[in-house]
Amino acid sequence: MILHVNTSSGVPVYLQIEAQVKHVVAAGALKQGEALLSVRKLAAELRVNPNTVARAYQNLERDGVIRTVPGGGTYVADDHPGLLKSEKLKRLRPLARQLAVESSQLRVESGDAIKLIEEEFDELGGRK
Repeated sequence: MILHVNTSSGVPVYLQIEAQVKHVVAAGALKQGEALLSVRKLAAELRVNPNTVARAYQNLERDGVIRTVPGGGTYVADDHPGLLKSEKLKRLRPLARQLAVESSQLRVESGDAIKLIEEEFDELGGRK
């Protein structure tokens, strides 16, 4: 698993790690049950504090993306807990707002922005 962090981006490093792990899982680059690097190994690879990686892993586990086996490692979750549709939409709303604001500022029509999202869904394997 190759992750990259940008310490000067203004985005907290733990959030960058979370987003990238979610992306590689969604893209299928990491399969269910596949092992992730340990907190210490990933921290050393990224040259960040192990507490930063631990925080990202804790949040990912809370979100049901990964599972940790005490003394046995960290793995991509076999099954994702069923969140209520309202909770899923609540989590996506800030991203939708950000896309809408960026599109508006760039004077991109809403249909074109929606088409971009649909293309990304297609690229992820047709999940709509």
